[in-house]
Amino acid sequence: MPTLIEEPTRIEAAGNKPKQIDEFVGHVNSNTASLSVARMTSPSGWVEPGQTPEFDEFTLVLGGVLHVEHRDGALDVRAGQAVIAHRGEWVRYSTPGPEGAVYVAVCLPAFSPDNVNRDASG
Repeated sequence: MPTLIEEPTRIEAAGNKPKQIDEFVGHVNSNTASLSVARMTSPSGWVEPGQTPEFDEFTLVLGGVLHVEHRDGALDVRAGQAVIAHRGEWVRYSTPGPEGAVYVAVCLPAFSPDNVNRDASG
């Protein structure tokens, strides 16, 4: 039988400014370890510490621009575009534009504080 996810759980976000993470599927909201699905709403000027995750992260930007730094440079992912950050690769996300960003992140396996491997210094 299908499982209805009636509402997400709000998760505390890393970074220099408050960012909303609404987890629909994952460790917290559905007790799912194999995959996580979350809607992110980040304000203008938000920056999180770099990370070298143990999961693949598929991100679909719904509004605004998500800036993605990586070892070889950086790219801007705009509304209607997606990006894949591969497990084991260093990345840092931010939303420097005036409108911030709204995006959906799917992590395989599910995101957890234990497998994100954030940089020690922001």
